[in-house]
Amino acid sequence: MKQTRRWLLASCFCVLALTATRAHAQDQASNPSPFPVPAGLEPAVQFWKKIFTEYGYAQLVYFDPLDLSNIYEVQDVGEGNRTEQYINAERARIAAARGVDVERVKAQRGVKERTAAGLKRSGRYIAHIQEIFRRQDLPIELTYLPIVESSYEVNARSSVGALGIWQFMPRTGREYMRVSRGVDERRDPYESSRAAAAYLKQAYDLLGSWPLAITSYNFGQAGMARAVAEVGSDDLMDLIQKYQHPYWGFAPKQFYAEFLAAVEIGTNPKKYFPELELDAPVEIKEIELRRATPLLSVIKTSGLSRHEFLGWNPALSSTASVVPAGYRVKVPVDRSAEPLVTVAQLQPSARQKKPQAQVVRHRVRPGETVFVIARRYGASVQRILEANGIRKAHLLRIGTTLVIPKI
Repeated sequence: MKQTRRWLLASCFCVLALTATRAHAQDQASNPSPFPVPAGLEPAVQFWKKIFTEYGYAQLVYFDPLDLSNIYEVQDVGEGNRTEQYINAERARIAAARGVDVERVKAQRGVKERTAAGLKRSGRYIAHIQEIFRRQDLPIELTYLPIVESSYEVNARSSVGALGIWQFMPRTGREYMRVSRGVDERRDPYESSRAAAAYLKQAYDLLGSWPLAITSYNFGQAGMARAVAEVGSDDLMDLIQKYQHPYWGFAPKQFYAEFLAAVEIGTNPKKYFPELELDAPVEIKEIELRRATPLLSVIKTSGLSRHEFLGWNPALSSTASVVPAGYRVKVPVDRSAEPLVTVAQLQPSARQKKPQAQVVRHRVRPGETVFVIARRYGASVQRILEANGIRKAHLLRIGTTLVIPKI
């Protein structure tokens, strides 16, 4: 998830006050669904449904990023990563054969297996997550956003440090929950869902529509506010077509379409995966600590073993000595239920190798900017900057080796 910013340009507020009022009125008067499909976005929604449910990880899909109804070719390449050189060569070949510019050819892995696995594991806690969103008067369809972000993998970690089923980055996470060395609630599906609900509610109140609020989950609330102000429209399709900004690339433009595809799949899992059986739901009790308490005392009171306790409370580090006041201790109602995670998943032992992030490395050449490099790899400028500890794009130096997420 992209970092949010606390500051907004003063001019944005004037525009947002008008656009939010108009958006609410239009929603109530003519559109009963809080998640409309803007005219022109239908091909993108269909494309992402295919990526999520038809194409597997062993397939590379080559398509036109400006017209997602145009799939040039689908290659069976196996599950091993393909090099940048291979993908670029294939893009050039397809572009030449089709008579189009190479920038009109993009590659995307299928994620059918990941989607099915995510839906299956979501059965354990989706009902609890949806109740969290109901209590905030938020549409429960929002709880299918993790299909896009993480496939409901509690310990999912991106190559740039986003963590948990909602893929919060550390700085954004700290605005909505505890993120520290001893307690990282991004790992907890319930606490991170409360944080996601708070973020999305705030984004909707600020931006006035769900298409904009959901897109802000990728592009940031301040970024969407600036886009609305500069284009003079709160229509997502206007922003997609007219807004010009180095960070406003393929990923944020497609994020709402991906979400709509996820909602369709999440609400109709049997339609797309007829044989799929969701994991049985687990029921938990939450006990809020009134004061900071030694971890060993909390474990003893819970009646669980240390291993079980940490499995049910994945936000807590096994090296923590104290559980802070206000933390909600999770205890299963059925003590025989399998914990949310195993400690080994969160805390690899010295003999276990940590999984290597799927990234490529790029050495900056004279004349290259972060924006050019991001476009070349189909990556996010913001995440490239965050992954490499670069505060501003103009601080990039020739000869620097950048870490970039791999396809």
